[in-house]
Amino acid sequence: MPARILSGNAIRDQIYAELKQEIADLGAAGIRPGLAAVLAGENPASQIYVRSKIAACEHLGLGSWQLTPPATITTRELLALIEELNARDEVDGILVQLPLPHQVDTKRVLEAVDPAKDVDGFHPVNLGRLVSGRPGLVACTPAGCMEILRRSGIALEGANAAVVGRSDIVGKPMALLLMHANATVTICHSKTRDLLGVVRRADIVIAAIGRAAMIEPDWVRPGATVIDVGINRIVDAAEAKRIFAKFPAKLAQFHEKGSVLVGDVHPGVAEVAGAITPVPGGVGPLTIAMLMSNTVKAARVRRAPGRAAPDSLTGVAAAQP
Repeated sequence: MPARILSGNAIRDQIYAELKQEIADLGAAGIRPGLAAVLAGENPASQIYVRSKIAACEHLGLGSWQLTPPATITTRELLALIEELNARDEVDGILVQLPLPHQVDTKRVLEAVDPAKDVDGFHPVNLGRLVSGRPGLVACTPAGCMEILRRSGIALEGANAAVVGRSDIVGKPMALLLMHANATVTICHSKTRDLLGVVRRADIVIAAIGRAAMIEPDWVRPGATVIDVGINRIVDAAEAKRIFAKFPAKLAQFHEKGSVLVGDVHPGVAEVAGAITPVPGGVGPLTIAMLMSNTVKAARVRRAPGRAAPDSLTGVAAAQP
């Protein structure tokens, strides 16, 4: 039986409905949450990402500012810009779009963001809060994965989870969130012995390795839940034929457009898994939804403390009594 499709678009809409109510409540108190996005240079992919984030702000009625310094900006100049945004009270969240130009010290810039405005959840203070199990601003993609699992009724407590990928942005915080939910977690990477065997024993697989269709159908235990974080654009005809040999609609899409998207999970896994996220339309919408949630949370904590408590480390506000 084909896997149940865990639609990120549907879960995003649930979260947006909850956020709109909280934004309205904050508005009644004279507070309009606001997000500042810093986009240095003219990276086309980064421009698309930032446009989608600003569009989400507009959809929800949040304040938004897009700052576009040139690709020649220095670390010192970018630090001065971050300092200015830290000082602006109407800015609740600061997003520094990565990658930054090569001459900029990315770590210095990210660590310069006020932890209370670090809506990406990258600051060492927020990472430390996550490690210690204290509520804070959590990296958006792992937080979005947790919302998919919870809102889809996937049992986490006692489950064996394999996180394939150990990045600071996804893999490591994802493992911590799962551990806080009482799952038993194995973090896998390029040096993991018997990677296939480790993944196949898992009840929940989080694929965030950055390699197209790496997780094959025989890697996955029948009935397992698979969260596909990856998004890869296939432009090579031979690779497209290899991956989509049994998926004529996808091959037709490739031949029509010259490219096709695929996650880190082979599409054939949907015939084995019990539940799976699609690519696109799975984790991606939740990443932006959690950025919006973090911005609202930052506004609540900074400017209306005690107004509403988060119901989990992911930061989505608990329903009001």
